[in-house]
Amino acid sequence: MRYDLCLPWYWEYDDTFAGMVERACIEEGISLWQIKPDNLLESITALYKGITTFKTLLHRGQGEAIFDPIPRWAQEFGARRINPLEFSAWSEDKATMHLELINSGIHTPYTILLSPFLEQPVIPPIDLTPLGGNFVIKPSNGGGGEGVIIGASSGDEILQARMEFPEQKYLIQAHVTPRMLGNTPAWFRVFYANGETYPCWWDTETHIYQKVTVEDESQYRLCNLRDITKRIACICKLDWFSTEIALADEFVVVDYVNDEIDTRVQSQAMDGVPDEIMNDIAKQLVKIAKDQLQGG
Repeated sequence: MRYDLCLPWYWEYDDTFAGMVERACIEEGISLWQIKPDNLLESITALYKGITTFKTLLHRGQGEAIFDPIPRWAQEFGARRINPLEFSAWSEDKATMHLELINSGIHTPYTILLSPFLEQPVIPPIDLTPLGGNFVIKPSNGGGGEGVIIGASSGDEILQARMEFPEQKYLIQAHVTPRMLGNTPAWFRVFYANGETYPCWWDTETHIYQKVTVEDESQYRLCNLRDITKRIACICKLDWFSTEIALADEFVVVDYVNDEIDTRVQSQAMDGVPDEIMNDIAKQLVKIAKDQLQGG
């Protein structure tokens, strides 16, 4: 048996997202194979024996090595992979993406790139003047804020930070102060899925989202949020991701590409993604599988 779309997942909070994908598959008239911990062994066995296969993979089993045979099979047998691992690994390197974005004319914070501690344990003195009074220290491959230091102000903090993830490059970035639009800081997180963009206001303290409305886009001239996100999509080649953009003197991309989307929805978690947006993202990802069947 061959399924049109395979969705491996294990995180309990992916349950709602999995339901959205399932409903979208029913609407599009395509078949869905959900692989979870309780059917993982039998599913992988059937896959590698050729009993059950799939055409497109939407992999949510990242971080659990026992799921790895599924994307490996998909690559070996030419299945369509949404956010292929090699693209994800390349785009999650913030140092690489920083250079790619500025080479494409996309504004980023003033940044100093440093080699990994293991490659260059002693670095020359750094001129911190262009960074201003305080700055942000980021490991190049950190996710979910791991290893990020906000409000750093000294060279010693940089030297200490490099030792936390000694195999990674580090970015030292100027702090970005957004404009106020009305009573709200102009800080945004924009979701991208299969050519569609979903801009949200994003509170950096509470992490609460609020959808950017059509009226917001018109009143505050925010259409560039969509344009910038689509330009980033052309660079990173991912099917879905989010990016963080602030409006200061100009639009500045602050956190480049996040492809490990937190699929919790707002109706179930205060800092979740608005339900409407996550549901539409699920539909867009299912359309990729539908297009694959049609040779699109």
